[in-house]
Amino acid sequence: MSFFKKLILLCSLFWLCATTAFALADGIKLRQIQFESIEQNWVTNASYQIDFPNELTEVVKKGITLHFVTELNVTRGRWYWFEEKPISAVKYIKLSYQPLIQVYRVNVGALTLSANTLEEALVQVGAIAGWQVADLSVLDNGRVYEGSVRMRLDLSKLPKPFQINALNSKEWNLSSDWHVFEINPKTRLIGK
Repeated sequence: MSFFKKLILLCSLFWLCATTAFALADGIKLRQIQFESIEQNWVTNASYQIDFPNELTEVVKKGITLHFVTELNVTRGRWYWFEEKPISAVKYIKLSYQPLIQVYRVNVGALTLSANTLEEALVQVGAIAGWQVADLSVLDNGRVYEGSVRMRLDLSKLPKPFQINALNSKEWNLSSDWHVFEINPKTRLIGK
């Protein structure tokens, strides 16, 4: 094999390893999403995989509360005006560690969950179930809407010294990509 071919093969192998390492980097990734009508509400269920960098793991173990925000938007484009935005919802989730009793706490509204390990706590943070985002009447039958959802770490809720660290480090900017999906409300029976 010539030197030139070996060089191309080596560069290709390096590029493959670099892209694989980037794909396995820490962050937030959407695993699944459901947007459905239950009784008189539109309900969202989602599952995120959250991988922490070592630096954030240490911050949590020092007792600093991390705030996660899940954002959901439902829009419908109109040719004659700005797009219609019938649903815009936000869900806040807090992750904290209690060093004295060595337990992680996940707060979702008034509900508090406990976990013995950070991995268990991150599964609880990433599991969004039964999130009522709007009344059934806000979306019209027969129209096509576009939904978008993402989860991110809210850096503005960190103590000021940690906000400065967050600005200087990419590891702190945990966020999923916006996941876009189509919503087509089916005809509902009125009455009985």
